Amino acid sequence: MRKFRLYMLFQWAFFLPIILPVCLAFGAIQGAVNMAERVFNQMMTDVADSQQTETSTSLE
Repeated sequence: MRKFRLYMLFQWAFFLPIILPVCLAFGAIQGAVNMAERVFNQMMTDVADSQQTETSTSLE
């Protein structure tokens, strides 16, 4: 049978309630920033494409 390290168990029990919300908060912030960047990039792509088509149609 495995021998349990009681000290490590106490450390996990003590620090997990501190670590878990911090990780969740930073993960949510990182997800929001990534999504905002993707939306901005898509917006810039759509705006750039519409300007190119307008320019090409006006030149013809």
